Amino acid sequence: MRLGVVGLLPRDFRTLQSPHLQTIQNLGFTGGAFHFPAELCEEITTADTDRCRALFAEHNLDLAQFSITYPECLFDPDPEIRNAIIHKMKKGTEIAAGLSAQTYLLRPGSRNPAGSWTPHRQNHTPEAWDRLIETLREIAPTLEQNGVTVVMETHLVSILKNPETCRKMVKNVGSPNLRLVMDYVNHFETLSQVYASTDRLDHIFSEMGAYSPVMHIKDIAIGRGLVVHLDETVPGNGELDLAHCFRHFQNHHPNNYGLIEHLKPDLIPEAAANTRTIATRAGVPIT
Repeated sequence: MRLGVVGLLPRDFRTLQSPHLQTIQNLGFTGGAFHFPAELCEEITTADTDRCRALFAEHNLDLAQFSITYPECLFDPDPEIRNAIIHKMKKGTEIAAGLSAQTYLLRPGSRNPAGSWTPHRQNHTPEAWDRLIETLREIAPTLEQNGVTVVMETHLVSILKNPETCRKMVKNVGSPNLRLVMDYVNHFETLSQVYASTDRLDHIFSEMGAYSPVMHIKDIAIGRGLVVHLDETVPGNGELDLAHCFRHFQNHHPNNYGLIEHLKPDLIPEAAANTRTIATRAGVPIT
């Protein structure tokens, strides 16, 4: 497994400078990631992507993940909205190719106007599913032509609500360039699953592992309120059997990236140290 980080680079890669990449190197990571605003895609030139790619090469770092961010829902019933986001995703594909990004991260969105990661009953209708698959099939030829691998973000509040549904999406779209993120924490639904995390991880990886070429490294802490809250926390500081998790990922994708994300910069060194300790205990080399 390789180790990278999300959150230490500027959102607009045109502003990237050597000190950004030196920070990543100094923490022992070999890969980084961008979350680029989709509304800026039309501004990007070949010179922009060439410059960024050259900076990564100079520092011997990989762009493990390139993402575009957008408010649209991929299964919105309005065809004009879907066509607009399809155009953005295709443009983002060209940018990802120009950057030599190992993966291109996309989100499915939500019918809830409050945001992409908010629940709504209309996220789970047969009509929503058909529109999602139609949208993803629209971008698949562009992915294949550019040699870009999309990894879809998934979460229990989204249309990609569980491992079985995630696998179904990959099969329904039918493109070798459409894959998933192994964001395992997003598929723990109950206290019992957290307390028996080895069993839940076995299930998640049995359904999604082969189709998930990049992993987001996190842990779960159980909140103290009367309503159950399963909160993300620093890897190694929570409840999950991450050694078991890392062994699964290593078995499927031994040369691919696990990415530490969703942490403030001051917590990233601890997360990296914990991850390395757990990987060593698991017999998983970080290369």
